[in-house]
Amino acid sequence: MPDAPVLGAGRSSIGKKVKLDDGAFGASFRGPLVHQSVRAEQAARRRGTAATKTRAMVSGGGAKPWRQKGTGRARAGSSRSPIWTGGGVAFGPQPRSYTFKVNRKEQRAALRSALSLHAERRSLAILDVGAFEAPKTRQAFDLLDDWAQSGPTLVVLAPEESAAALSFRNLTRVAVLSAADVGVTDLLAAASLLVSEAALAELTARVAHQSARRGAEEAKA
Repeated sequence: MPDAPVLGAGRSSIGKKVKLDDGAFGASFRGPLVHQSVRAEQAARRRGTAATKTRAMVSGGGAKPWRQKGTGRARAGSSRSPIWTGGGVAFGPQPRSYTFKVNRKEQRAALRSALSLHAERRSLAILDVGAFEAPKTRQAFDLLDDWAQSGPTLVVLAPEESAAALSFRNLTRVAVLSAADVGVTDLLAAASLLVSEAALAELTARVAHQSARRGAEEAKA
C-alpha cells in the first residue's frame, strides 16, 4: 500500500506518514486515457469566440462596381467579395464549442493514473493545515523549501482551509486548487503534489472504483 509523508510545523509531523488508498494511488498508468482526458480538459478551456465577417455581414457593396461589359476589366458584382480588399472572409472561423465528451469511468481512470504517478515518484505529501492558523507566506515557503521537491507545485486544499490557501497562493511556481477543481492536466503539469487530509479524502472519493462504492453501500444496508 502506498504512503506519503506529512508536512507541517512542529516535531509531531516529523517522520509521520499517511497510508494512501491503493485503489486511488496504486493504479497502473493508462496513457491513452490520460491523453484523452487532457485533450478534453484543454479543449473545454478554449473560449471559441474567434469570428470573422462574411460578405453578407460587411457594409457596402450594394451597387455593382462597374458595368458587366465594355470596360476591359474582369467582371465584378460587389466590392465586398472575399477577393477584394475590405471584403468579407471566406470560410473564416465562427464562434463554436470545442468540448467533447469523455466517459465518467474513463475520467476516473485517468485521474487515478495521474495520482498514482505522483505516489510512485514520491512527489506526493500530505499537508498538516493545523500549522496554518493564520495566513503566513513565509511559513509556506519554508515548508516547501524543507520538502526539497522540484517545482512547479500543486497544492490541493478543501474550501474551508482558506488560511493555508492564502499562505501558498503568492509563491512562485505554486498553484492552489480545491479538490473539486483538480483535473488530470493540473496533476500532470505539477512536478510535486501537496494535499491536505480533507482534500485527500475528497480526491479518493472522486476516483473510487464502482465496486468499492457498491461494497460500501451493501455493507451499510
